[in-house]
Amino acid sequence: MAKIPQPPGRRLVNRMSTRTKWLILAPLSLVLIGAGLCVLTEAAHAKHTGAPFRQWFLWGTYSLILINGGLSLFGQAVRFRAQLDYRRFVRRELRKRDREWERRKRKNPAG
Repeated sequence: MAKIPQPPGRRLVNRMSTRTKWLILAPLSLVLIGAGLCVLTEAAHAKHTGAPFRQWFLWGTYSLILINGGLSLFGQAVRFRAQLDYRRFVRRELRKRDREWERRKRKNPAG
């Protein structure tokens, strides 16, 4: 059976740090949400001014696609940020434990 090649960007994304992924996704998702809301207001304006059904319906559908895509990417950005914060917390706790361990060693060298 032939092996299906991975998309070329997959390797690049896998090499990115979690912080880089977060820095890219957070603003991009907010831009998509904003663009979706702008298109939604245009669709509402078109509906209220008596534009044909097809026109405002398609604009509304496009706006929902943009908003939902933005929310999805924002959720991923929140996930990456939570990973960063958790890793930072774990590193700090481990450093605290190491320092405490060293202090105890110095106080009781025999025990």
